[in-house]
Amino acid sequence: MSKLLTKSKYLVGLQCSGYLWDSIHDKSKIPQPDKSAQYKMDQGTIVGQLATKYFTDGIYIPEGNFMESIRMSKALLSKRVPLFEAGFMVNGLYSRADILKPVGKDQWDIIEVKSGTKVKEINLHDVSFQKFCYEQSGLKIRKCFLMNIDNTYVKNGKIDVKKIFKLTDITDDVADIGKGLTQRIEVLLKVINSTTRPKVPISHDCKTPYDCPLKHECWSFLPDGNVFELSRGGKKSFDLYEQGVVLIKEIPDDFKLSTIQSIQHKCEKDCKTHMCKDSIKKFIGKLNYPLYYLDFETINPVIPLFDGMKPYQRIPFQFSLHIVQEDGSTEHLSFLAEGKSDPRKKFVAELKNVLGNSGSIIVYNQSFEQGLLRELAETFPKYLEWVISLTPRFVDLIIPFRKFHYYNPVQKGSASIKKVLPAVTGKSYDGMYIADGMTASIRYIESEFGDCSESKRKKIRNSLEKYCGLDTEGMIWIIDELKKQL
Repeated sequence: MSKLLTKSKYLVGLQCSGYLWDSIHDKSKIPQPDKSAQYKMDQGTIVGQLATKYFTDGIYIPEGNFMESIRMSKALLSKRVPLFEAGFMVNGLYSRADILKPVGKDQWDIIEVKSGTKVKEINLHDVSFQKFCYEQSGLKIRKCFLMNIDNTYVKNGKIDVKKIFKLTDITDDVADIGKGLTQRIEVLLKVINSTTRPKVPISHDCKTPYDCPLKHECWSFLPDGNVFELSRGGKKSFDLYEQGVVLIKEIPDDFKLSTIQSIQHKCEKDCKTHMCKDSIKKFIGKLNYPLYYLDFETINPVIPLFDGMKPYQRIPFQFSLHIVQEDGSTEHLSFLAEGKSDPRKKFVAELKNVLGNSGSIIVYNQSFEQGLLRELAETFPKYLEWVISLTPRFVDLIIPFRKFHYYNPVQKGSASIKKVLPAVTGKSYDGMYIADGMTASIRYIESEFGDCSESKRKKIRNSLEKYCGLDTEGMIWIIDELKKQL
């Protein structure tokens, strides 16, 4: 029996035919989405449900029973009202439309709903497959639209569905990208109906347009120190690999590398850590006591939670602050929002109370903290002068690692604190219930806005305190260790 090529499978196949084959013939290989991926899918579902309110006379077609859904979709065409999730199957193809909107006597517009803020190429491929499937089923398609989020919308009371969404006519773009569609479909139909998995080499496609869930498995044959760990390697890494160079230490000395790549190359060859002591001394010499080690955590929901906010605007809900005096004494202060009210005003007020009037404010990748403070000053103008006064006090700890003034092969080409902390101190985030910023955001939303038991809520809040606290305490450890090595 021939396999069915659905819209989602078609998009998978465009990225990787091996992934497509596995998704049908070896489903056990496909991992369940992690917390981050699931959160993004859930946000997409929320946006899709909200979009249906744009058309008050629309009819939703449940997917539960596959054949019944198809039967209902065909039967409801005669109603000439917007149809949500109408499904059509023809010649081994199947697609559901977010919204089919009737136009004139017998035409339809396709409206594809996305939670993003701009049109992407993958969206055009998505709609081109839909259009082909519907037209093969006998529908007359007039135009194609993308309905996505307008990030200039500002919430004021109840969400205005007519303003938070914007419609973009993508008819011509869909026609252009649809050239060669029938040939692509033929190829992918052969793939899904084959008894053997196609051989697919690793490539840029493994992370474009999305990170493939099988990437870890497909790339697992690569040893530590491979050319794909080369800092900002990009095309250069693939060129080396295609030339048979697998390890960074095997890169020929006459191969053109950037300054930081050359440092990484030498470290891999010598199995040693690189440290430019003069540069590190200059960096540490700029620190003025007391030292304020600071880190923020935020959420950025697609649908604004509070009045005055835009889609995807950041909401700070937590900060950790370690204060180190010149005599070495340390104090830890923190803020973690509680409840469903807007935490921003209390966040900035608490922060102002504890940051003092002098002393270096040490952060990791300062554009994040400084950008967020500017946003808060725009919302709460009385803090503007204070925020401006903080600017010269900021010191960005990522700089010596981004510039490779310090580099340990353990970092694998990365300057992120998650890689730098174990490389410099031997300590890490391993084994923590919350061990990264995305998980922190998701868990916070779960604890304060979700259906969460009190015991789990306490566990999440305690874990958030530990995670954010490690971000700032870890920076102290890094500075202390760098001083020891000078």
